[in-house]
Amino acid sequence: MARPPRIDLPGIPQHIVQRGNNRLPCFLDDEDCARYRQLLRAALLATGCQLHAYVLMDNHVHLLATPPAAGAIGRLMQRLGRQYVGQFNARHRRTGTLWEGRYKACMVDSADYLLRCVCYIDLNPVRARMTDDPTGFPWSSCATLCGQRDDPLLTPHPTQHALGAEAYRAMLAEAINDEDLATIRLYLQQQRAYGRDDFRAMVEAKTQRFAGVRPAHRPTKPPTTAE
Repeated sequence: MARPPRIDLPGIPQHIVQRGNNRLPCFLDDEDCARYRQLLRAALLATGCQLHAYVLMDNHVHLLATPPAAGAIGRLMQRLGRQYVGQFNARHRRTGTLWEGRYKACMVDSADYLLRCVCYIDLNPVRARMTDDPTGFPWSSCATLCGQRDDPLLTPHPTQHALGAEAYRAMLAEAINDEDLATIRLYLQQQRAYGRDDFRAMVEAKTQRFAGVRPAHRPTKPPTTAE
């Protein structure tokens, strides 16, 4: 049976996650991370997508990006994934798949919902106990969004511009409560539209697809690493 297309509209940010196959590492060292960033920048330029936040963890990647047209995120991830796997396999003398199936993505409402996703992404290394200071993690958007360095990968969303670096640092210090963490993960897992009721209604009207989440039938196992 063919898989249904993802919910996808131009101009609306998407929270994207791609995991290593069997949750194995997809970055073995800093050079792998640097190569991925280079390929990500080229893919952003080629597709016209704008990146608002990202983090490269050992075995998965989070991106928050806005597509200029329907299908642009798919083209971004296809180009990036294929090129990175080829270089990763050649460098580490391996063959076969690297990614765990298709990436997952959910559409994100503006304002509070987008900012929660940005915090969720930038705080991944803290939740994984890789660092106590998210701005010190070199492979994320955090230091740039906190005004500590420049990053050519990033194009701040208008919501981020309005917030500013100082207020964003204050948001990070407050962290994310367990309810918001669970909600973000649920919408991402089911690839729906994370936001207000009227936002989901708009998405459903334009896509003719159900955009809300369905209740889980059994308890979700706690993640073994930060997600």
